[in-house]
Amino acid sequence: MTSAVLVAGGAGYVGAHACKALARAGFLPVVLDNLSTGRRDFVRWGPLVEADLRDTEVVAEAIRRRNCSAVLHFAAFAYVGESVADPAKYYENNVSGTLSLLDAMRRAGCGALVFSSTCAVYGEPAEVPIVEDARPDPINPYGASKLMVERMLADFRRAYGLRSIALRYFNACGADPDGEVGELRDPETHLIPRAMMALQGHIHDFAVFGADFDTPDGTAVRDYVHVSDLADAHVAALRRLLAGAPGGVFNLGTGRGHSVAEVLAAIEEEAGESLPRVSGPRRAGDPAVLVAAATRAREALGFDPKRSDLASIVRTAWAWHRHAHPRRGSAPGGRVSGAERAEPPLQSVPPGG
Repeated sequence: MTSAVLVAGGAGYVGAHACKALARAGFLPVVLDNLSTGRRDFVRWGPLVEADLRDTEVVAEAIRRRNCSAVLHFAAFAYVGESVADPAKYYENNVSGTLSLLDAMRRAGCGALVFSSTCAVYGEPAEVPIVEDARPDPINPYGASKLMVERMLADFRRAYGLRSIALRYFNACGADPDGEVGELRDPETHLIPRAMMALQGHIHDFAVFGADFDTPDGTAVRDYVHVSDLADAHVAALRRLLAGAPGGVFNLGTGRGHSVAEVLAAIEEEAGESLPRVSGPRRAGDPAVLVAAATRAREALGFDPKRSDLASIVRTAWAWHRHAHPRRGSAPGGRVSGAERAEPPLQSVPPGG
C-alpha cells in the first residue's frame, strides 16, 4: 500500500523535485501549498491541497484524510534581502507557520518531519569546511527564522516525541534531468538562473558582487548541490525517520567549492555565448568561502550527490531555461540587447536552501 506524505511547499522549486523523488520511491506526495510563490503546474505527482500553513485545522484534516505517515516541510520565504527589509513577514511565515504545522501534526497524530533548513544558520563561519557542530550565528532574519525552527523541533522532540531531521542545504541549483521542473522564480535572485536569464535577454542588470575576496580568482566560493540530489536526500531522511530513528541535523553539500567566476565560465561554455561582465562591491556579510563538511549525511543518510558536478548542474539548468523561459532578442556576440522590465540585481552568492 502506498504511504502518503504531506509536502508543505511542494509546488516550489526544491519541494517539487522532492515530490518527484517521493513518487519514484513509492510514496504519494500530498502537496500543501498556498501558491503564493509555488507553481500549480509543478504539482504533478499527487493531489494539491491549496491552503496556508497557518490554517491549522485544514492542515490537520489534510494529514488525517490521506493518513500521512510524515511531513516534508519546504514552506518558507527565502529571500535574504527581503528578510532584512521585512523581518516580520519572515517570522510570521517561517516561524509561526511552522508552529501551526506542528500543532496540526499533533492533532492528526503524525510524528515525523523532514525540515528544509539552510547553511544560512551558520552566518560567517569561523572554519571551512563547516561541520554541523559549528556554532550557529545567522546574520539575517531568514537564517534566524530557520534556526528558530530547528530549536522548536528539538524542543518538540524532547517534549512530545516528534521525530525530525533538519537538512541544512548549501547552494541548491540545477534542474530535473527529465526537464519536468526547474528553477524559475519571480523575482529570481540566484546566480545560475540569473546568468542564464541574462543570456536569454530577460534581464539587463547582470552583476557580480565582489571581485576582491581572498580566493584564487577574487570571487566568492560556494558549495553547489544539484536539486535532484537534495530531493533524494529527503527521501533517505524520510526513510530513516519511518524506521524509527529519532532525527538529527545534516549538512547537504558536496564538500567542494566553486567560485562565481568558475560557475559563469561553465555557463558560457554550455551556452556557447559570453556574458556581460559587470562587477559591483561586496555585499555586507558575504563570506569569502562557504563549503560544507558532508561526512555526517554521507554516513547516516547514504547521501551521494551524483549529479552535483558543475557540468551536470549547468547542463540541466540550461536545458530547463531554454525550454521554460524562451529567449528574447540579443545583440551580436551574445550580449543582451535589453529587457522589457528591470529585475533586482544579481545575487552572486545565493542563500542556501
